[in-house]
Amino acid sequence: MPILQDLEYHIVSDGVSWTDGGGAFGLVPRVIWAKHLPPDEQNRIPLALTSLLIRSEGKTILVDTGYGRKMGDKAQQVAGLVRPEGDLLEGLARLDVLPEQIDIVINTHLHADHCGGNTIEQDDRLAPTFPNAVYYIQRLEWSDAIAPNERTQATYLPANYAPLQESGHLKLINGNTQITRHVRTAVTRGHTRAHQVVILEADGKTLVFMADLATLHYQFQRLAWVTAYDVEPLETIESKRYWQQWALAHDAVLIFQHDTQIPMGKLVADGNRFKVEPVSID
Repeated sequence: MPILQDLEYHIVSDGVSWTDGGGAFGLVPRVIWAKHLPPDEQNRIPLALTSLLIRSEGKTILVDTGYGRKMGDKAQQVAGLVRPEGDLLEGLARLDVLPEQIDIVINTHLHADHCGGNTIEQDDRLAPTFPNAVYYIQRLEWSDAIAPNERTQATYLPANYAPLQESGHLKLINGNTQITRHVRTAVTRGHTRAHQVVILEADGKTLVFMADLATLHYQFQRLAWVTAYDVEPLETIESKRYWQQWALAHDAVLIFQHDTQIPMGKLVADGNRFKVEPVSID
């Protein structure tokens, strides 16, 4: 999907996670959200596990790495993980990209469904899945991940990121960071204290990889709709308030990382409210 001669991006899947709908919709009553996204008999909804492959200025960049290949059968069952088209590495292979060819990995944050594929089991030890890559992680996010509390310890799993420090592949960044001329990150506090989105800007066009600023497009349409997973839900609301206006001003294309209904869309004004209209991935 080229945007400019020296910038292209591809959406790559690590599968789908069937997760309790109450987690994604938080305080929104089931009777309301189920009209939009009907759950299965176990009250689960499908959440896509989407990564973004970018080529910019000779660099091959991967944004988030899904659950990865380390999960045992029980963990996969709990996560409701299904991969009808294979995992992230198989998706990259279909694009003729080998793990050794990734130069940069950007983690939007360190929850397990976003960084589990950072590392892989190799010769009875954990090693970087992308051995030639530098992994960009916000310093505050790293601090929270290495000292999790009772609420976050189930998703901040050291096996997904601690080996990167030991192997010298880790690069901690502080705040908004320019990665290449056309690729940058921006901190969007709320889901975690240092959650970040990834922005592509070229030839007058703008694309934003939303990560969990808005897990689904519904949450970007409605400020009050925040997930049960957000560490700072009131900060999420303020982050979304800013980025709603920013997205409108920049006519930005938005990639919703977990959304199976509208994986890519644009925010438009709908009277006094907002609506996300789908945009073709092709």
